[in-house]
Parts: sequence; structure tokens; C-alpha cells
Amino acid sequence: MGLIHIELFATLDLVGQAPGTPDEDPVGFPFGGWQAPMMDEVAGAQVLAAYEGTDALLLGRRTYDIFAAYWPHQEGGQDNEIATLFNRVPKYVASRGRPNLSWAGSTQLGTDLAGAVREIRDRHEHVKVVGSLNLVQTLLREKLFDRLDLWLHPIVLGVGKKVFDGGAVPTNVTLLEPPVAAPKGAVYLRYGLADGTPATGDMSAPDRGVGQDD
Repeated sequence: MGLIHIELFATLDLVGQAPGTPDEDPVGFPFGGWQAPMMDEVAGAQVLAAYEGTDALLLGRRTYDIFAAYWPHQEGGQDNEIATLFNRVPKYVASRGRPNLSWAGSTQLGTDLAGAVREIRDRHEHVKVVGSLNLVQTLLREKLFDRLDLWLHPIVLGVGKKVFDGGAVPTNVTLLEPPVAAPKGAVYLRYGLADGTPATGDMSAPDRGVGQDD
């Protein structure tokens, strides 16, 4: 069985909407392209390394349309390594509509999304989910992911669609490697899905040393 990796860029208030360009998602969202001013060589290298070994993409309809309009035309350019990868691997699209699947290697998933994702996981070793917040929230709710790569950026937007909007259930994750901070302040956090649900405790218990006199 393969692994489903979710790759997300978010602000400190966990807004993940339209990080890439001003016109990525223009309706009612004034901060499209918020990630661009905070990219640097360290963050760029982290993103590039995160895609190593990818053998399939799993995308929501909006992200797919953006990618399909961009990546097929980028081979040989400054983003050549990612373009070559994205153009080569199979692309699976979660959509209730009828997307234009002109990007080579693209397949639309059926109405049983959870079943389709499980089949993809059985078919591929490393499946990457990029952006696609509606899809991500379904995967989080169904616990249909194995890895969560989260880049937190040092800004607060106050508006916009958030990573966990309506798509979270009590879930444990484990930190897979130490966080890495880039020079412009983005922090890379890599988590893996863990068993069980969050535990609770009492911070005033004697063995915690809270509320005791010195």
C-alpha cells in the first residue's frame, strides 16, 4: 500500500487559499499570491525535495485547472524539474463536474471518492495532494492521508478559506522530522498520521508541577 501525502502552504491563521498568484482565486479573496513575497532558496529547496519520488498527483478541480493551464508549458524553463515530473505522472481529479482532461495522463475520479482514493493508494507508492482545499478537507475527515507537509508562513490574513474548515475530526499526528525555518520565516512541518484520537489530561496534577509553591 502506498502513501497519500498532503502538501499545503498556509498562513499563521491557517488560511490556505490562493497562495500562488493574484488571479488564482480572485472572487472575494483580496490576498491571492500571498506566498510569493516569502519564498526564498531554502523554502524552494524544501518544496522541490518534497516532490521527490512522486508517482501520482491527486487534485481537486480548481487546482487541476490551474496546473493544467500552466505546467504543460513549463518544461525547459526555470521550473523544469517540477514540470517534467508533473507532466509525466498520472493525474487523478476529484470533481462533481466535467473537467477538461486535456492534460496528458489525467483521469476523473468517480462519485465514491473514498473508494477511489483507496484504489489509488494501492496502485501508487507516493501520491501527492497539492492545494485542493475542498479535497483535503474530505481526506482529513476520512483520515485518508498518511503524511501532511505544512509550510507555515509568518503572516495573518484574517480572511480566506482555512486548511481545516469543516474537514477535521479528532486525529493524532506525529512529527516525522525536526521543523526547518527558512530565512524569510516560513516553517516546514512534516507530520504523519498516528493511531487513536487526542488524549486529555490535567495540567494542575501534582506530577506536572503546576500551581505548586516554590
